[in-house]
Formats: sequence, structure tokens, C-alpha cells
Amino acid sequence: MSTAQQSETTAGPPDDVDLTWLPDLASRALGGGVVTANDEFFAAADNLLNPFPPTFAPQTFGAKGQVYDGWETRRRRQPGSDHVIIRLGVPGVVRAVLIDTAFFTGNYPPYAQVDGADLGGHPGPEQLAEARWTPLVPRTALAGDARVVVPVDVPGRQTHVRLTIFPDGGVARLRVHGEPVPDPRLLTEVLDLAAVEHGGRIEACSDRFYGSPQHLLLPGPARVMGEGWETARRRDDGNDWVRVKLCAAGVIDLVELDTSHFKGNAPAAARLIGVDATTDDPADPARWRDLLPVTELRPDTRHRFRLDRPSTVTHVRLDVYPDGGMARLRLFGRLTEAGAADLADRFRRTTNPA
Repeated sequence: MSTAQQSETTAGPPDDVDLTWLPDLASRALGGGVVTANDEFFAAADNLLNPFPPTFAPQTFGAKGQVYDGWETRRRRQPGSDHVIIRLGVPGVVRAVLIDTAFFTGNYPPYAQVDGADLGGHPGPEQLAEARWTPLVPRTALAGDARVVVPVDVPGRQTHVRLTIFPDGGVARLRVHGEPVPDPRLLTEVLDLAAVEHGGRIEACSDRFYGSPQHLLLPGPARVMGEGWETARRRDDGNDWVRVKLCAAGVIDLVELDTSHFKGNAPAAARLIGVDATTDDPADPARWRDLLPVTELRPDTRHRFRLDRPSTVTHVRLDVYPDGGMARLRLFGRLTEAGAADLADRFRRTTNPA
């Protein structure tokens, strides 16, 4: 059986079932940041956006009390609420918000609300205070040391979100899962067609035991092994794979397969196949074609390959043999005329939703 004809058993549910499978648009790993917070007396609001899970060490006291890995405000003695405004690392349509109160037990906020705004440029606190905010998550009850996921059904593109807690307390992490919508005016002629910041996304993968495939498409180099995608050790005759939807239809000229930090656990080889879903049926294995044949890989190496016969694709599948870890996947190329028009239309529809 050819690689393209193997049955695909997805390691995670499809996007319409598990919305947290979508990228976290607010993550620090994508460039998200806190613009302003009205109070962060006990713990800094920047902690909300850390891409790794929250931690807790008991009996670690600083000058202001127990140290928490999250955002924590002081106890209110007057009516009101606390808030933090976050610049998304990648603007997009928000599909779900995850509010995590891990380790906040007697000091979590009873309720929270999330609003969004779409603003051009790089607004500061003054401009954001005057912005028109759209409700994304209504006032929602929280619990201590718990994760609450709220689906969002708002079609507009957001560049900023505002988390409001009632009346005060601590939140460990805020995840804003959604579909990236880049501004086509800010894209260069040659770009990474798979990058999350340009609208690429992971659709499915065979295994994500040690590391999420979402890491493959993040900006910048992986700093450690844990910032890549890594599968469990295979004990059969199969291989692992990941399927990527490009930001739009394009022609790939250069492929980068980066195994940095993977030394005793890098794949022995890799293959790349692609399909143009605008003209072919992705469900038909015969319509997928080779972009990069099975190629030997080296551990801890940034491999770059020029494609001999580039063709238009909308989706690619990376197969690794038989298993192992990959730090980054880069697919450099150019949008087709139809792909550029599709990106522009997506931007127009989400910045002026009906």
C-alpha cells in the first residue's frame, strides 16, 4: 500500500468537534502579549499567555505572598471588576476560549467574560479604552482549579481580546483558539505557505504522544526538543504523518524539514505529498502527488530541499519513517492568483461580517 493510500486515523478529533485543536491565537509562542491590565498585584498578567501548562510549588512565598503561575489581582473592597487586554499574536476568527484556573482554589474569580476587537496598526491602552468591543464569551461561571472551554460563534476577525473577571482573583491561563486571518497587504511575495501566522493549520496527524503537531508551524526556531512534534515509538510496520492545510493555494519552491534537538529520536526519512483541493478531491488517494520523495534525514539538522517540479497545492502531508520528532516544517513558495484572491476575500469577509 502506498503512503498516500494508508488509512488516516487522526490522533485528535476534527476541528468541528474539538475546537481546542485549533491554534491558540493569543499564545506567547505566536507573539501574543498583554497591552494593559488594571491590576496585577499578586501575579503578572503575562503569565496568562505562556504556552506551557501552569505549575505550582507550595510554600514559595515572595514579598506579596504565595507565588502563582498566572494572573492574580488584589481583593476588591469596592464594587467593580478587573480586566486585562491582550494583543493576539495572530489575528483571526475566535472559535473557542479556554479559561484555566489551575491551582487557584480559594482565590479564583466566580465569573469571567471575554470581548474582542479588530483594530489596525499597533494601538496602545488609550486607543483600546475607546475601542468598540464585541462580546465573545458572555459572563460565565468559573470553578476553582478547573478548565472551562466556551465555544464562540462570532464571525468577525479579532486582533485583541479583553478578559474581565468578577470581582477579582486569579486565572492561570487564557487560550484563544481560532482560525488565523492574516492581512494580505502585509504578506510578501515569497512566504511560508504553512505558517500559522499566514493562516496555515494542522488538520490531522497520526500521533502526538510527546509533542503537539501545532508546534511545527510556529514562528522562530524551536529552543528545546519539547517545542517540536514527537510521536511514540512504533512497534509495527507503519509510519507517522501529519496533514497541513496551507494558508491558500500556492506553489511550493523550497521545503525545510528541521530536526533540531532531536538526536536519538529523529526520523530516519521523510516524504511530502500534496493535493490541490480546488480542482481535486483530497479524499481520493490517487489525486495526491509526490512533492518530495522519500528522503533520508539527519538528527539535529535543518534540512532544506528545492523542489524539482513544483505544482499548485492547497494541502500537504508529511510522512516520517517510521516515527520520531520534527521541530519545524517550512513550505516556502508563492500564492497562486486564485490563492491570493481567496486570502483577500477571507480578510474582507471577516473584517466586515454580515
